[in-house]
Amino acid sequence: MKRTSRCPWPKTELDIAYHDKEWGVPVHNDRVLFEFLILEGAQAGLSWSTILKKRENYRRAFDNFDARKISRYDSRKVKSLLADAGIVRNRLKIAATIQNAKAFLAVQKEFGSFDAYVWQFVGGKAIQNRRRSMKDVPAHTAESDAMSRDLLKRGFKFVGSTICYAYMQAVGMVNDHTVNCFRHKQVGRSRG
Repeated sequence: MKRTSRCPWPKTELDIAYHDKEWGVPVHNDRVLFEFLILEGAQAGLSWSTILKKRENYRRAFDNFDARKISRYDSRKVKSLLADAGIVRNRLKIAATIQNAKAFLAVQKEFGSFDAYVWQFVGGKAIQNRRRSMKDVPAHTAESDAMSRDLLKRGFKFVGSTICYAYMQAVGMVNDHTVNCFRHKQVGRSRG
């Protein structure tokens, strides 16, 4: 039986399912783009596996990433989130989620959609990389640097260049599946 060749980073069943179905697939849905922005920020200092395990809890705790609802969270809601063991209970990350919801809504208003705004950093089209190994994948790029600077200028939090690059990988703005991974060609065909 032939073994499936995939990127080396997925270790758990959850990681593998995420890698095989979602990672690198171009996303154009504003709610999903917002979800990934929040989850990537929540990951700071943690592993992506930790966040994947908590993803359903995040959806429940944060009203399925409804930015309008999140932008109106008050101190009572923050207190309940800080007591929720299903998410990363970090006051700064929770405050950032609320601030990011407000900034996200402002970007939607200005650009018509968050999708239109965020995809401009790659010229509206996914960058198709040809990485031979994960060692070839940079922590950030000129595009993620530009995205980070602009997001910060607009009031977003937890959006450093490294987080932005991980975000770009997650939502398919860049295809960083290694060339020997069975998903590299599949994702490359699903152009953003």
